[in-house]
Amino acid sequence: MNTFGTLFRLTTFGESHGAAVGGIVDGCPAGLPLAVADIQAALDRRRPGQSHLTTPRQEADRVEILSGVYDGQTLGTPIAFLVRNEDQRPADYAALAAGALRPGHAEFTWRRKYGHVDPRGGGRSSARETLARVAGGAIAAALLRARAGIEVRAWVSSVGEIDLNVPPEEVDVSLIDATPVRCPHPATAARMMARIEAARAAADTVGGCITGVATGLPVGLGEPVFGKLPALLGAAMLGINAVKGFEIGDGFGAARLPGSAHNDAFVFDEALGRARPATNHAGGVLGGLTTGEPLRWRVAFKPVATLPRQTPTLTVGGAAATIPAKGRHDPCVLPRAVPIVEAMAALVLADLWLAARAGA
Repeated sequence: MNTFGTLFRLTTFGESHGAAVGGIVDGCPAGLPLAVADIQAALDRRRPGQSHLTTPRQEADRVEILSGVYDGQTLGTPIAFLVRNEDQRPADYAALAAGALRPGHAEFTWRRKYGHVDPRGGGRSSARETLARVAGGAIAAALLRARAGIEVRAWVSSVGEIDLNVPPEEVDVSLIDATPVRCPHPATAARMMARIEAARAAADTVGGCITGVATGLPVGLGEPVFGKLPALLGAAMLGINAVKGFEIGDGFGAARLPGSAHNDAFVFDEALGRARPATNHAGGVLGGLTTGEPLRWRVAFKPVATLPRQTPTLTVGGAAATIPAKGRHDPCVLPRAVPIVEAMAALVLADLWLAARAGA
């Protein structure tokens, strides 16, 4: 299960502390303008060591396009790309090689399922694999932008108990990258950064939420039964490392509302020449299909499981062990997860857009 998508497909490969991480995108149409810089810009937003709020691991994450692009345009053939790991430190994970089980990590389940595990920072289960998703998502986003006028943006909307109390439709997306925490509200961003720094000072970690919005969508993307857009988008979001919750539109808040308050009444839009919802409690979908309104969702991330302190645990044989305070990890994944959320949404929407265009 290393491939995502049906018509627009991304296959990823590589391990956290191996030689490289990369991917192959298949299904991208020919003639799409695409430069290395388009992919690099997305990777720069995800890479480690980009600010004082992230892991100090230093990786330039320089992408190499190996195939599928010539003279600045896609060929319609598989697009292969590669990012070489430059700052591997597998020795930091000696305790894992000795059989220690990190609380909150995948070694326990991987050992039970496969009988072995890559101890070098988790191998394929490490979030370093998501750089290939970001690269593939950058290609999907370029396709959506150029061919369909669809834009996908995301931002940090909560860190711990600190919430951004601004409706998504009023958020100034030009401010997303104005601060390292990627919250587009300067005053709230300052409080969030202080909260992350406090967690680091306490040798602890903190979680939070990311809100995503896609605009420019036509009516009818998705399929009405088992291919509903919220189901596909939810699967994409829940497949991101550390994600523990997904909601679309009003989400769990809708469960507290009466139907009279939650229903989106229809009005006739003279400019569009058709009916449209007057409000968007549904988050841009009805019956699993897009309504043409902004697609709005939210994703909850758990606190980082790796703590910068000695942590008691057990080995696979049941003996007492300690996870040492080694390794280089984020006190909060949210700032670097924003481009991952955008990428996975772009991959879903590009796949559905191609399906709609093909009449599939």
